[in-house]
Amino acid sequence: MDKFDVAILEILQVDNQTPQREIGNRIGLSAAAVQRRIKRMRAEGTIKADVSVLNREQVGSPVTLLVEVFLESEKIELIDETKKIFLSTKEVQQCYYVTGESDFFLVIVVNSMGDYEKLTRRIFFGVDNVKRFRTVVAMGVEKLGLQVPINLPV
Repeated sequence: MDKFDVAILEILQVDNQTPQREIGNRIGLSAAAVQRRIKRMRAEGTIKADVSVLNREQVGSPVTLLVEVFLESEKIELIDETKKIFLSTKEVQQCYYVTGESDFFLVIVVNSMGDYEKLTRRIFFGVDNVKRFRTVVAMGVEKLGLQVPINLPV
């Protein structure tokens, strides 16, 4: 990865709809060269996905919850089963397998606390390996993003 790749990634992280011609003009490459580099970075897995960030309130998921999950057993097969449940649950926006006292941190978005109660019955109370969970309700989302700082020597 060179300085051009880094520059392309920084632009795409802000707006992945930026035309390749504009990217090229900004960083000093042709649109074709930018296209080849983006294609290569997608094929290599550097660019994992192109997504649209939605306004959660306009699509009916205004409640954000941060949930710390504690498991009964640390057996790898039970951890993997629990991961599968979290990964297949659409309300789980982010899932982190962590070290320390707890085992997972989840970011969950739902329409209401009633919906969250139903969800807890399915993915926490309904799973034998979940010992307990602790929920924090976000009063506001002050920053939401997926931009990754690129700290590679170029």
